[in-house]
Amino acid sequence: MTPSSPATPPGTTPWTRRQLLQSAAAGFGWMAFQGLAAASPEPPAKSEASGPNRPVRHHRARAQRVIFLCMQGGPSHQDTFDHKPRLRIDHGKPGPGRGKGTQIIGSPFEFRRHGQSGLWMSELFPHLSGQADRLCMIHSMRTDIPNHPQAFTQLHTGSARFVRPSMGSWVLYGLGKANENLPGFISISPPAQFGAANYGSAFLPAVYQGTRIGSGREGSADTGMSHVTHPRLTGSQQRRQLDLIQAMNHERLAALPPEPDSAIEAAIEAGELAFRMQAEVPDLLDLSRESAATRALYGVGEAGIDGFARQCLLARRFAEAGARFIEVHLGGWDQHRNLEASLRKNARALDRPAAALLQDLAARGLLDDTLVLWGGEFGRTADSRQTDGRDHNHQGFTVWMAGGGIRGGLAYGATDDHGAKAIENPVHIHDLHATLLHGLGLDHERLTYRYGGRDHRLTDVHGSVVHPILG
Repeated sequence: MTPSSPATPPGTTPWTRRQLLQSAAAGFGWMAFQGLAAASPEPPAKSEASGPNRPVRHHRARAQRVIFLCMQGGPSHQDTFDHKPRLRIDHGKPGPGRGKGTQIIGSPFEFRRHGQSGLWMSELFPHLSGQADRLCMIHSMRTDIPNHPQAFTQLHTGSARFVRPSMGSWVLYGLGKANENLPGFISISPPAQFGAANYGSAFLPAVYQGTRIGSGREGSADTGMSHVTHPRLTGSQQRRQLDLIQAMNHERLAALPPEPDSAIEAAIEAGELAFRMQAEVPDLLDLSRESAATRALYGVGEAGIDGFARQCLLARRFAEAGARFIEVHLGGWDQHRNLEASLRKNARALDRPAAALLQDLAARGLLDDTLVLWGGEFGRTADSRQTDGRDHNHQGFTVWMAGGGIRGGLAYGATDDHGAKAIENPVHIHDLHATLLHGLGLDHERLTYRYGGRDHRLTDVHGSVVHPILG
C-alpha cells in the first residue's frame, strides 16, 4: 500500500534539497521521496551537443542504419558463395603449402548462377538465391589472425589485440539515436563464449554500448529481455523512484570537478533510457503482433529455423522503430569435420530468414536506407587433414552486403582457383569498416574519439573505402 506521508513533515519548514537527499540516504526513503517530488526542480537537461542524439554526418548518407547478420565460426566460402570448380578437379590431391598430410577437398554442393546478374550461389540457398540481384558479394576479404577469439574481436572492433569500441558503438556515436525510447545499438543473442567486448563501447561513453537481447545459446529461440517491466511498481511510482535516484546523481555530479563523459552522466542517461524502454520494447519483442503470413515468411515456429527467424524478424522490427545498429547471430560454422551435414543444417537455418529479411525490408521501403551485412570472422581452407571438413583461412573469404546504397548483383574481388587467398582487389576488415561508415555518411578518418592522449577511430590508422561496390 502506498504511504500517505505529507511532502513536508508537520511543524517544520520545507526541507532543502540536501536534507531530502541526506534523509533518503539515512533510511527515511519514502518521506524524502515524497518531499523531493514536491520540492526538487527537474534535473538539468543535457546539452544536445554533448549527448548521444546529435548526428555528425560528414557527407551525404545512403544508409540510416545497419543490420549485421553475424555468422560466428567462419563459414566456408567455397561451399556457399565462392564457386571454385577447380576444387572438384583436384579433389584428393595433396594440399599445397600447409605441410604434409593435407588433401584438397572438393565441394559436395552444386553451384548455379542466379538472377539477372548471374551471381554464383550453391544449392544450399534456394530462398536467398532469389535475392541475388540485391546482393553484393565481396569474395576477397582478409583479416589478420586465423584464430576465432582474435578474428571475431577484430571483425567487431577493428583490433585483435586491444579492447576497443564495437563498430555498433562507433555507428551510434556518429549518428546518434533516432528513437529516444530504444537503445540505438542492439545485439540479439550474441555468443556467450566471446564476451561483451564485441558489443561494448570500451573507452567511448557507456551510452554507446550495445544492449543485449536473448540468451546467446546456439539455435535458441530466446529473444526476450529480462526486467523490461517492473513486477510491483506502477509507471508513476517508478518515475518518482527514478527522480529520487537521479536527484542524488545530479547532486553528486555537481560536487565533482567537471570531466568529459562522466560515469555518473552515463548512469543518469542509462536510467532514463531504461525507464523509457518500457513504453516500446515489450511490444517490439512480441512477435504475435506480426501477421501469420509474415511469421511464416521468416519461418517462425519451424523446426531448425525458428531461432534465427525470430532474430531476423526482430531485427526488422527494431530497424523500423529507429534502432541504428542491430546485430543478429548464427553460430556453429566451424566445420573442421562433418562438413556436408553440418553446412546443410546451418544453411537451412540461415536461408529462409535472411531472404525474408531482405524481402520484408524492401516491401516496407526500408532496404534503400538499411545496410545489411552478412559474414563471419574468416573463411575456410581448400585442404584439410580430414576427409570431410575445412580448417581456418584468414587470407581469403566472402562476405555479402545489400541495401543502403550498395550495388546489387555484383561480385567484387576474387580468390585463387582453390579459394585459398585473395588475389584480386583484396578487402581487409579495416576497408570493410571504412566502407560501412561511408555508407552511413561518416568519414572513418574523421570519426575519432580522444582517449589516452591520442585520437582513436574504428579503422585505427588503416582502411580505404571500397568505392566500386557503392551504388
